Amino acid sequence: MSKLDRIRWELWSLVAKASLKAKGVTVGAKARFLGMPIVSLQAGSRIAIGDRFVGTSRSDGTALGVRGPVILRTLSPEGEITIGNDVGMSGTVVCAASRVTIGARCLIGADCMIFDTDFHNHAVGGGDEPYRRYARPDWSAISAPVVIGDDVFLGTRSIVAKGVTIGSGSIIAAGSVVTKDIPPNSIAGGVPAVVVKALK
Repeated sequence: MSKLDRIRWELWSLVAKASLKAKGVTVGAKARFLGMPIVSLQAGSRIAIGDRFVGTSRSDGTALGVRGPVILRTLSPEGEITIGNDVGMSGTVVCAASRVTIGARCLIGADCMIFDTDFHNHAVGGGDEPYRRYARPDWSAISAPVVIGDDVFLGTRSIVAKGVTIGSGSIIAAGSVVTKDIPPNSIAGGVPAVVVKALK
């Protein structure tokens, strides 16, 4: 990394950490940022970022590039996002109405999406009930926690949906949609993602 690049990382990190802490986000030691993440917390919710986190929100900060910034968002007062130590993510979106837990040393590829909710109610509505388009989400009915274990690698543009647990050490192939649990030390891929190989 050139001296100029180091300075850019340091400046972005100072600005981003100050902004996050002002919003109530817990930021671990030596966390680094390139570009400004988008972070929003519902009152009473929680976002905690571990030590030595690296968040890349600019395309010039990663080999593949990113289409947008890192987004961390809680959707309800019960929402919680916990990111372990030594996690790196690029242009990743994480939304929690319930709870999203990301373990230590995870690699989250460019433009991945991780969410613990369906975002909208299942009932269509009508009569005395508002239609789905206008109804206030019943977060407890449409959400389920997501757990990503330690040392997981999510390939670029993977999607991890609600209620999923990905076991430690696993790899999710690029472009996969994970809708079911993946056991530890597995390679999984596809839409929906299935286990294709066990890792030693």
